[in-house]
Amino acid sequence: MEKIIKPMSGFLLLLIVLALLAVSIYFFAGAKNNPLMVGGGIISLVVMFFLLKGLMIVQPNHSRVLNFFGKYSGTVKDNGLFFINPLYSTHKITLRAHNLQGQTLKVNDKMGNPIMISVILVWKVRDTFKSIFEVDSYEKFIMIQTDSAVRKLAASYPYDHFEDERASITLSTDFDEINRTLEKEITERLVISGIEVVEARISHLAYAPEIAHSMLRRQQASAVVAARHKIVEGAVSMVESALHLLSTKQIIELDEDKKAAMVSNLMVVLCGDRESQPVVNTGTLNQ
Repeated sequence: MEKIIKPMSGFLLLLIVLALLAVSIYFFAGAKNNPLMVGGGIISLVVMFFLLKGLMIVQPNHSRVLNFFGKYSGTVKDNGLFFINPLYSTHKITLRAHNLQGQTLKVNDKMGNPIMISVILVWKVRDTFKSIFEVDSYEKFIMIQTDSAVRKLAASYPYDHFEDERASITLSTDFDEINRTLEKEITERLVISGIEVVEARISHLAYAPEIAHSMLRRQQASAVVAARHKIVEGAVSMVESALHLLSTKQIIELDEDKKAAMVSNLMVVLCGDRESQPVVNTGTLNQ
């Protein structure tokens, strides 16, 4: 478990180190007249370098994990110059947020269709003890577990509603829900490493190249059918309105055969793909 410690300020020790350096210079300078002063200079240098090893600078949003001969002693998260036991070994860990652009994976969705998917993960170290001692390399651990979570997510939902019309959530339409599920899945996998997931979202989603063209044609066909349905609904409404106005304003009396012919002509004009060509009737309505 992470233990936060606050070591003593290092400025006093810095002055002591500088003083020892001055003493060493003094001893070595006086060694010409008294050779015994060389020993004092050497001792001063040894003590100086020993104390200098205990001086430690912690930058903003960084930390140091301290070990004493293999035993975890604590973590320093405060910023500044500090003095610690010179026998401590330290591990520097940044607490800043990191962006992980996951590689584009080729996986199968819930319906078995091959898709290409990748994610962006924003993470930072929360528990330095777990990051150092619970996993071998927390950065590699994050990459592997993120890829595993993405594969599980893709296999849990269909790509879109064309494959599964009864699906309430799909990868291509419900981005907010999918991203929340992805973030939760990655968080559960990374809790052992002391990593906090700030954000996880899908950055790329598409059908695999070998089926992309077929899926595009299917979507285009579905769009054409939907558009035709709307056109027919509008045309029927317009024909109904035209017949009603003709009857209400008594512009012309139409029997059932003439109504049928008029409806047929209007539907052809309104639902056709091409512009209609006007035909001038110089005779009667029956001709």
